[in-house]
Amino acid sequence: MTTTGYPHLLAPLNLGFTTLRNRVIMGSMHTGLEDRFYNYGKLAAFYRERARGGVGLIVTGGISPNRSGWLLPFGGTLNFKGDVINHRRVTNAVHEEGGKILMQILHAGRYGYQPFVVSASEKKSPISPFKPRALSEAGIEQTIRDYARCAKLARQAGYDGIEVMGSEGYLLNQFLCVRTNMRNDRWGGSIENRMRLPVEIVKRIRATVGPDFIIMYRHSLLDLVDGGNTWDDTVAVAKGLQHAGVTILNTGFGWHEARVPTIVTSVPRGAFASVAGRLRREVSIPVVASNRINMPQDAEGILLRGEADMVSMARPFLADAEFVVKAATGRSDEINTCIGCNQACLDHTFANKRASCLVNPRACHETELVYAKSAKPRRVAVVGAGPAGLSAATVAAECGHDVTLFDSSDSVGGQFKIAMQIPGKEEFAETIRYFRRKLDLTGVELKLGQRVTREQLLAGGFDDVIIATGIKVRRPPIEGIDHPKVLSYIDVLQKKVPVGKRVAIIGAGGIGFDVGEYLLHDPRHPLPLALDVWAKEWGVDLAGGTSGGLITPAAPEPVRQIYLLQRKTSKLGAGLGKTSGWVHRAVLARNGVVMLSGVQYNKIDDHGLHVTVGGEERLLAVDHVVVCAGQDSLTELMPSEEEAKSGPRFHKIGGAALAAELDAKRAIREGAELAASL
Repeated sequence: MTTTGYPHLLAPLNLGFTTLRNRVIMGSMHTGLEDRFYNYGKLAAFYRERARGGVGLIVTGGISPNRSGWLLPFGGTLNFKGDVINHRRVTNAVHEEGGKILMQILHAGRYGYQPFVVSASEKKSPISPFKPRALSEAGIEQTIRDYARCAKLARQAGYDGIEVMGSEGYLLNQFLCVRTNMRNDRWGGSIENRMRLPVEIVKRIRATVGPDFIIMYRHSLLDLVDGGNTWDDTVAVAKGLQHAGVTILNTGFGWHEARVPTIVTSVPRGAFASVAGRLRREVSIPVVASNRINMPQDAEGILLRGEADMVSMARPFLADAEFVVKAATGRSDEINTCIGCNQACLDHTFANKRASCLVNPRACHETELVYAKSAKPRRVAVVGAGPAGLSAATVAAECGHDVTLFDSSDSVGGQFKIAMQIPGKEEFAETIRYFRRKLDLTGVELKLGQRVTREQLLAGGFDDVIIATGIKVRRPPIEGIDHPKVLSYIDVLQKKVPVGKRVAIIGAGGIGFDVGEYLLHDPRHPLPLALDVWAKEWGVDLAGGTSGGLITPAAPEPVRQIYLLQRKTSKLGAGLGKTSGWVHRAVLARNGVVMLSGVQYNKIDDHGLHVTVGGEERLLAVDHVVVCAGQDSLTELMPSEEEAKSGPRFHKIGGAALAAELDAKRAIREGAELAASL
């Protein structure tokens, strides 16, 4: 493997007793496959593809050392010799591809969504309904033994090492911080006492597994919660862990209950790398940078600046199993970039579903969604070059079909061209870049600026026609809906129609929130936001000078007065992603957006928008009303029953099939699944 272009990223790392082939870590992600023994074949296939793609070191999703550590009832656990057999399927797959793999040991503590939860103290988590039991002295000693036994079994299963999960607010993080550790015995009080449990666990593991086994510890550098550790505490813990026998220090940022985003797409790339760099100067073992690193040039820059010895990228390997080999062979433009959306990975995990990836629906489905060469290639027309059409066209071509892609626009991207205009969603441009390159590589014939007709499709000699034409904006039946001050979200985001200082947005789904954030953006701050601007907005002290790394957020200066309205009486943004929706709500609330539910729209006139809320009539004296109240499928290209009898097979995907709410995850998945089945 050549190191041209990224010499630091692709350089081997000698750990003394073993050497990693490069500085790339595929960070831990809970896929849902870890929790059931019958899914370990699928899990092995998932990791095999990533090892074949060149990753230097893989870390599994979290495996509990005992029952009280379960994230979910009957979650993935390694505490019996019988469990070793299933894990060997995973380690064998990775080793056959020349990779190395660590098993992450994760004790959920009070984050467990099950009745056996324990913690440092009896303080309930805001994200689990179960109140924890405080571990007794005997319980702590048993937990230490359980960690050591788990590591021993991991070695027997063929893992090259283990990662101890000590960040994100899980059990060991709970012992480390006064936020959750209110003990007055030798496990609480001073930092020397609070760090005793993780240090003792590492010591016991090292004594059990010997010197030639990787122990990586994921250490919380900024807790981003009240009652979090100071920087001096953080350094003291790191040095204690090094002395106890840790091989590599991985880094984590923010507890799951923190009100500061750390991995969503609006977080600047490599936002926390400088913090890892500060820790690196305090210890003599390798330190890993993590969070929002999604392209090789960013990872290379972090290593070049001396901010880390290795770089951990988790979700980027859901998006593209061949990330490393593409970077190493001068094909970075072919990387399917993680856009940080969380919609198919973390949102699935927290909803108890199998994880996948919005931009790569094969992730965690490698044995089920197979892009195999067709024995009988077909002529395929795809109409619409948005996410659904791009997915269908490129997968069909990859499977050997002769594909022509039509779009009336002069460029590909569809709704993603609109989405990338939203502050914090600039990464969507990377998906368009990826698909543009994929069209070239797979030989799709691209016909832009052409509004194809049904008659042309029927007479074009195609075997299959895939309709991915998307949607048209719905105009709700409100008196005055044709008033000049009424705009659609297409007018605002795509056509760039000027918008006044007082705005009402009708519709509080994902598009309504996007338009709100777009209209709140301060043009003095170019996009994507600079790291210092983002940190001030969210109250993050990257220098670690405060407890938990928190400071008072900068006071916002809203550029507009905005009303966000919906007919439903439910919470606004209820349909937004579970792990990212709160971020969007927080941005709007911080900027003074008035959010109203249960709204009846009476009329629009020169004075503004007349509504009834809670039985009271109100006038919103706005300059413009932006309609984001739904859309309808564009299906006029579908054939009649008579035409369908003798012509090509017609299929609908994406917004053309269901326009209730724009859903790129569903659109891309439907395109891929249909194309693979032709």
